[in-house]
Amino acid sequence: MARIEVNHIRHSYLPNPQNDSDFALKEVHHTFEDGGAYALLGPSGCGKTTLLNIISGLLHPSHGKLLFNGRDVTRLSTQERNIAQVFQFPVIYDTMTVYDNLAFPLRNRRVPEADVDRKVRETLDMIDLASMANRKARRLTADQKQKISLGRGLVRSDVNAILFDEPLTVIDPHMKWVLRSQLKQLHRRFGYTMVYVTHDQTEALTFADRVVVMYDGEIVQIGTPAELFERPRHTFVGYFIGSPGMNVLPVALEGRTAKLGAQRIELPGVPKAEAGAVELGIRPEYVRLGREGMAVQVSKIEDVGRHKVVRANLEGREIAAVIGEDDEVPAEPKVRFDPAGINIYADSWRVEMGA
Repeated sequence: MARIEVNHIRHSYLPNPQNDSDFALKEVHHTFEDGGAYALLGPSGCGKTTLLNIISGLLHPSHGKLLFNGRDVTRLSTQERNIAQVFQFPVIYDTMTVYDNLAFPLRNRRVPEADVDRKVRETLDMIDLASMANRKARRLTADQKQKISLGRGLVRSDVNAILFDEPLTVIDPHMKWVLRSQLKQLHRRFGYTMVYVTHDQTEALTFADRVVVMYDGEIVQIGTPAELFERPRHTFVGYFIGSPGMNVLPVALEGRTAKLGAQRIELPGVPKAEAGAVELGIRPEYVRLGREGMAVQVSKIEDVGRHKVVRANLEGREIAAVIGEDDEVPAEPKVRFDPAGINIYADSWRVEMGA
């Protein structure tokens, strides 16, 4: 496995980029530690697949360097980097059997046949295709073919990293959960360096030890699922992570008080915000609905099973609150903000709060 250093990488698909808007990756500087499980998470067009393809060698960056264990591999091919990559849609040999598809990359590296058989059968069990080992791949369904692609990425034990570009797109929902769990177990067992691209927060948060959130060609936060939920570094992270996302409200600061219209909200500390547009962010899970606090007008109640999402209006702003499935909404509802869930942002970036 490899320690991957992305050293001030920038990339543009244009021949002569002039400004930041011309770059698909504005600048990325980060280290993927050896044996880590990472997810690149963000909406379409944010640069996550561009970054993955630069790591794999399918793209060479416009600026910056890429290092594997301290070695400059920026201009090396995918084969020279010893990378396994699994794409969004199946890339397999239709005329081969399932077994031979998995065996091919090992035989190509002249692995002894006994080791080939052991690794292939182990991988077939992992992706639940052992009963189809001798079937031609062309006769399989799209999700079964994608499982072969996953297996070909997992069958090798000599790779520097395994890269996944939205590999579960064609997999049915139940099998997605199964394969994510199996990938997680595989990582814990063998310690592969894995980088997984997805726009699905559930996939990212259940697969990765650390999630790399990307927005508009930049990394806006890297953290554990808990860190992204509790302390979003950027308002985009708060909006993108969570269902529903974080409430973001424009406020004015006065010491350790935030003013929202006629309401005054006590903060857990004094924000160190000197300039810029100031906003208060609080997740719906920290909005307490009851008979005390700030008056709101409820517009909608969504029953989503184990809890309800209450949509309301506070001082002309839409907010969401999460309550228990058996909790009642008062006739004259009011809300309070739990100080533990309050974040303050200046120009969309989180600021610290002092005592």
